[in-house]
Amino acid sequence: MSLTHFDAAGQAHMVDVSGKESTAREAVAEGVVLMSPETLALAQGGATKGDVLGVARLAGIMGAKRTADLIPLCHPLPITKVALDLIPDPALPGIRVTATVRTTGQTGVEMEALTAVATACLTVYDMLKAAEKGMQINGIRLLTKTGGKSGDWRA
Repeated sequence: MSLTHFDAAGQAHMVDVSGKESTAREAVAEGVVLMSPETLALAQGGATKGDVLGVARLAGIMGAKRTADLIPLCHPLPITKVALDLIPDPALPGIRVTATVRTTGQTGVEMEALTAVATACLTVYDMLKAAEKGMQINGIRLLTKTGGKSGDWRA
């Protein structure tokens, strides 16, 4: 199997998608921020910095929109939807983050979904680090992708 971001000489390059058909594409990614029960309580409304989950949701949306600025070989895409769910889970304890990203285009939005999750998780950490520096960001991964030449994929 060859990697698409390298040419025959092994040089990195942006993949040419000009010959690909524009199709509806979607990607869903997830991750978690693990923390103590006390810090989770702060995330659910007791933080002095305000609405932790709301700010993290906005940060995730912004992260998805800026993916091509962060990942060197990503194509800038006309994103048509970014949705983030941040669900407090006392069983972890922590916050489960899921991002869904959609576009109609010539390449997929997997990197945008993953960047949305990573950005939201980092924002949760940033807003709560005064309470707990030992929080962990874990399990960032792609769950599903649909559309395109390679078809659908599910973890």
